[in-house]
Amino acid sequence: MRIYFSPCGIGLGHVGRCIPIAKRLVQKNIKVMFSTYREGIHYVEREKLPLVKAPPIGFQVKPDGTIDFRQTAVNPGPFLASFTLMKQVNAEIEAIQSFKPDVVVSDSRASPLLAARILGIPRICILNQFQVIIPRKTHFLRLARFADSITLTIVGNIWTSGNEVLIPDFPQPYTISTGNLNIPKSYRKKVKVIGPILSTLPSELPTKKELRRKLKSPIDKPLILVSISGPTREKSYLTGALRKILLEFPDDYEIVLSLGYPNADTEPILHSNLRIYKWIPNRFEYLKACDLVISRAGHGTLTQCMYYGKPMILVPTPSHTEQLNNAKQAEKLGVANVIEQEELNKGKLLENVQRILKRETFERLKQIQREVVQYNGLENAVKTIIELAEKRG
Repeated sequence: MRIYFSPCGIGLGHVGRCIPIAKRLVQKNIKVMFSTYREGIHYVEREKLPLVKAPPIGFQVKPDGTIDFRQTAVNPGPFLASFTLMKQVNAEIEAIQSFKPDVVVSDSRASPLLAARILGIPRICILNQFQVIIPRKTHFLRLARFADSITLTIVGNIWTSGNEVLIPDFPQPYTISTGNLNIPKSYRKKVKVIGPILSTLPSELPTKKELRRKLKSPIDKPLILVSISGPTREKSYLTGALRKILLEFPDDYEIVLSLGYPNADTEPILHSNLRIYKWIPNRFEYLKACDLVISRAGHGTLTQCMYYGKPMILVPTPSHTEQLNNAKQAEKLGVANVIEQEELNKGKLLENVQRILKRETFERLKQIQREVVQYNGLENAVKTIIELAEKRG
């Protein structure tokens, strides 16, 4: 049996949830192959999984990490964007024909689904955003209305063109991506909510106290995990701002800052009560050991924190509608506080840390955690893929 994975390579979240599935399949003596680009390449290479490098695609970003929709629309422009998509489709056709998979699994990429459709190969789409949503700013209203009118028809048809659409999220009322899943009824019959895809469950790790000893973190101080994910240019501004703020944070807190560069070394840089890692391979150990997470509002980070029962302070990427919706939903559920990037400073961050570490936040999270730990997205995804492959066989 052969399974071909083609996750979006922008940031690490899409590749990060395909890797645990691939590793579980490899344990069952199933051959796997990855196709991705940009940041995703480094992650797959670090995990030593077979890889085909796909033509890159992305969006324009301002110096502060804000997504620049105007420049993205102008450069590369509709003609070159269409050319890039066709280049990706062609590359995927060649790679799929060479590997001869039983199933193609795409995570938020259209080109592999189109290629597999042309070749008549069963396909599964993993997704947490059904359509691209343009921010509702005055000078974007016309672009927003135009985009909304076509994406549900064109993109929605592509996402559901395969056999299954898997949403790696919690069912209602705890769905984080609810603001990004405007799915028309005609598409819903193929959509399945499977739970988040985690490589390591809390129950598989030692106790919080034991992990603190292992990680050489003080037991008598709150441990804050600052995990910055996303594309390099999108996160660099926030990383710089947080580094300055955290260097001045009181010694009452132990802080671990992860910069999220999978091609970097794993040795920390030490500054008093602040440890800075370019990459943390044992991230889930820190997630269980910590008391609070500070991060962007990526879907994977939020669902992982909820599964581990950790409160969050979120700084969503400006103009990134998916993250803004995720952050809004997490705040509504009572598991996170949100700080706008332009309002981020030492006083504001410290105030939010002190407020969110109060007892009532943890009680709310414990209640949610008891309900959500029953959803195992990894097992559900593996089962769905194998069943589809066996049907074809």
